[in-house]
Amino acid sequence: KMGADTMRWLYASCKPEQNLRFGYHVGDDTRRRFLIPLWNVYAFFINYAQIDSWTPDEATAVSDNPAHAQLDQWIRERLDETAVTTRAALDVFDSERATQALEAFLDDLSNWYVRRSRRRFWKSEADADKAAAYATLYHVLVDFVKLLAPFIPFTTEAIYQNLVCAVDESAPASVHHTFYPQANADALDQRLLAKMRLAITTASLGRAARASA
Repeated sequence: KMGADTMRWLYASCKPEQNLRFGYHVGDDTRRRFLIPLWNVYAFFINYAQIDSWTPDEATAVSDNPAHAQLDQWIRERLDETAVTTRAALDVFDSERATQALEAFLDDLSNWYVRRSRRRFWKSEADADKAAAYATLYHVLVDFVKLLAPFIPFTTEAIYQNLVCAVDESAPASVHHTFYPQANADALDQRLLAKMRLAITTASLGRAARASA
């Protein structure tokens, strides 16, 4: 009734020093907090990729819109930053810190990248900007499910089979046969990451002020 992946994420994300609240209500909260937003981002990509008959290739498209190109670069940098944090946490068996980093990335991906890029997928013309949006979201989704695979093995396998194996017969047969993503912390574009964190914080403060007024 609850689902294995929901239970795994619930256990992995709990604070070890506190009692674990367990039950269907807590399971529903876990599903709404993480698994449903993850599936919604995946479904968004699949729906529009099918409409446009888009398929991945080796070429990495770059948007001719400077702001969109920077947004694409930012979400790739956030993915690398999350890979660094997740690997460091798992190296010391700290699943809670790893899940916090993964949840924070999903929030950025869903609420700041996909939401800010929706019109790029909606428009009818197949230009460089739209191709870059598809290529970026595809790359991020594939690597993100690899990061998530030890935590939610069944959901990530379903996504990997459709995103990768369905279009590339030479790819590893399972997400669990792939190498775990890694990134070089020293190579991260800290200036871009800090710039976007400031923009997100400013927007959040603005919404809070509007709500209180």
